[in-house]
Amino acid sequence: MSSEPDEGAAAENVAKAAQRAGVSVATAESLTGGRIAAALAAAPGASTWFKGGVVCYADDVKHDVLGVPPGPVISAAAATAMAAGVARLTGADFAVAVSGVGGPDKQEDQPVGTVFAALHGPEGGRVEHHRLGGEPEQIVATTVRLALDLLRQSMPSV
Repeated sequence: MSSEPDEGAAAENVAKAAQRAGVSVATAESLTGGRIAAALAAAPGASTWFKGGVVCYADDVKHDVLGVPPGPVISAAAATAMAAGVARLTGADFAVAVSGVGGPDKQEDQPVGTVFAALHGPEGGRVEHHRLGGEPEQIVATTVRLALDLLRQSMPSV
């Protein structure tokens, strides 16, 4: 079963919230390889609120471009730094970042399905740690949806 309609609906919810609040959004993605940005870019009015994103699959890109400190990149600290880094690079009001293990093998002693999703906003941020099940494609699709929901829930209500 495809997750695209769910991703599209979740991205539309972000679009509505961003437009109502007059805020901008950016993404930093590792595990999802750009799918969060693609969903947001396809949402209504994206050119008015979506600043862009960084796909940072390689560790050196996380460190050199987004300012992730040395150490594990599948961690709350790395996801938090990724979100802050892409917000700084793009000037976005809100940024969401994801890092994790889609499979088929564990990485950095983290089991398959480990996901960190971080949100950076004007009043600080938050990070979520998830343990997801399923095949790699299911883990990625669920991570996209989790990130979009985190972004929408963090938007100010107006």
